[in-house]
Amino acid sequence: MTNHAVVRIAQPSGTLTITVPAAVSLGAAFPGSSISRQLGEVQVSDRRGGQNAVWTATVSASDFTTPGGGAARQISRNQLSYWSGQATRTIGPGTRVPGQATSAQAQSLSLPRKAFAKTSGNGNNTTAWQPTLTVAVPATAVGGTYTGTVTHSVA
Repeated sequence: MTNHAVVRIAQPSGTLTITVPAAVSLGAAFPGSSISRQLGEVQVSDRRGGQNAVWTATVSASDFTTPGGGAARQISRNQLSYWSGQATRTIGPGTRVPGQATSAQAQSLSLPRKAFAKTSGNGNNTTAWQPTLTVAVPATAVGGTYTGTVTHSVA
């Protein structure tokens, strides 16, 4: 006689998601000056429900450009600074750590940066913050409407 055994491996049923405002207008600035604005609420929702449900949110940016091309029509992402600030809302257990807690810790978006992290804790959780972006407008910039992309991701 043969015994037959079955083992069922459960997969986490939830998801890890990040939501951001669709678009933000930073306002106007003169060449050689800077402008700083909050980007709106960024929120991570972790519905994986597992043990040690940790995550890291990352921020990156493209160059900002205005039609016409050329260096005078581009604001390099090196001129963009980001700071996450403290969490504005948390739900669920765990330790949350801002990437840049204060404006003094703002970092250039010349490369991707940690925006926020959950470093410990089990179960479903939500974390929100209101990041600030500062754009240093080059003195050689020409007038126009510059557009670019700031991307948040979570893993």
